[in-house]
Amino acid sequence: MGEKKASAQRSAKKTANYASPKKGVEKMKVSSLAKYKEKGMTIQSINPYTEKVIHEFLVMSPAEVSSWVAKSRAAFGAWKDVPVPERAKNFKRLAEVLRAEKRNYAGLITGEMGKPIKEALAEIEKCAWLSDYYAENAAKFLEPEPIKTENAKSYVAFEPLGVVLAIMPWNFPFWQAFRSGVPAIIAGNVVLLKHASNVSMTALAIEDAFRAAGFPESVFKTLLIDPKAAMKLIEEDKVDAVSLTGSNRAGEQIGALAGKKIKKVVLELGGSDPFIVLDDADIEKAGKTAANARMINAGQSCIAAKRFIVMDRLAEEFKKVFVSRLKELKLGDPLDESTDVGPVARRDILNNLNAQLKDAKAKGAEVVQLEPSSKKGLFFAPAVVYNPKPDMKVLTEEVFGPIAPVIIVKNEEEAIKAANATEYGLGASIWSRNIERAEKLAAKIEAGFVVINDMVKSDPRLPFGGVKKSGIGRELSHYGLKEFVNVKTVVVKE
Repeated sequence: MGEKKASAQRSAKKTANYASPKKGVEKMKVSSLAKYKEKGMTIQSINPYTEKVIHEFLVMSPAEVSSWVAKSRAAFGAWKDVPVPERAKNFKRLAEVLRAEKRNYAGLITGEMGKPIKEALAEIEKCAWLSDYYAENAAKFLEPEPIKTENAKSYVAFEPLGVVLAIMPWNFPFWQAFRSGVPAIIAGNVVLLKHASNVSMTALAIEDAFRAAGFPESVFKTLLIDPKAAMKLIEEDKVDAVSLTGSNRAGEQIGALAGKKIKKVVLELGGSDPFIVLDDADIEKAGKTAANARMINAGQSCIAAKRFIVMDRLAEEFKKVFVSRLKELKLGDPLDESTDVGPVARRDILNNLNAQLKDAKAKGAEVVQLEPSSKKGLFFAPAVVYNPKPDMKVLTEEVFGPIAPVIIVKNEEEAIKAANATEYGLGASIWSRNIERAEKLAAKIEAGFVVINDMVKSDPRLPFGGVKKSGIGRELSHYGLKEFVNVKTVVVKE
């Protein structure tokens, strides 16, 4: 364990170098960096709290990318033949590395995308849990499945596909990459990560974590490339499957290209999750949880509660509890352990939130917005929009930040209609003291994940994914593990 910990610490020190603008720039010739800047071939990490550039990276050249793809292909040739129990040992070590260095990794997350440090720490812990879960269960999940037929033997085997391209977003920069990569790799695939450009330090730290855990070289590799280069990998048949978590526009583009090239794809896209409060709900608990569900990660989550559908009998009480809880949440320096809500990750997100709220006000909605508690950073003060009209952007678009539309309904039928009145179908939350009633309602909600009397949150043990324009395929549990395998039927005649 001493050597493993030392390895993790060496990796952490290397990762820390990425966070230092001075050290990062020293690795490049100034003239070379200027030349790349002129061509727009650099990637910047910008701290959303200080709004300062914390590091600048050179985009990998086509030759570098081709070299790493070839190395990944070679790594797959060996990795797929490693027995699953042996692969699992690497993931046990990976969980140890994450827990040993969680402060360092969490600090990178907070620095690059503004998540409060306590949320970033929880994200690293969840990645460690995920690694442990698959280390303990993958061998069972991947056992050949016997099927009785008239033949001497019939069974289904689960074999890896090859090189998986993971295109991941910035909002949960460790978790999204792990949620996609861990099941794929333990199934025998190798992964190339194209992460969001504003979390490149985090992306490199993830690669370092795999290296520190003793994974063979190029089983997991981060590519610092732009979206066009990622599309080119698919177009040129350099990868065998694609996992994307991102916007619907990205999903349409990647899905179309993957379909054209006949490649397996899993898409986890946008969400506009309804939070339904029935007239027999525990309103105190529902109202407080509603505020937490809207404000996690400053509202920048695909599974955050985004539309609050409340029966009229409890509407006023819900508003009171909801706003009261919002006022309790502390906005401020994300590195402060007492901070509940940090800045949004990028200025364009802030601009879009302002446009959505302006649209609601212009169209006559009743808007209550809290006073911002920080004059520094890309903060958006939480806002509640009462009785929004169907054509308002806060309902027609995905709201990726702390705006909470509250829709008042008279009965269950109106609640179901309002909940399903969206092109998305990722998650949903239903609140009622009558579980049987809530479960009947859950069956009518168009979503991939429904939670009763709690907020929606992913769990390694449960499949995660959406319907409609929220995506296709599933991640996590044994369902997610089998997304990137060849489900091979074998029949033996006597």
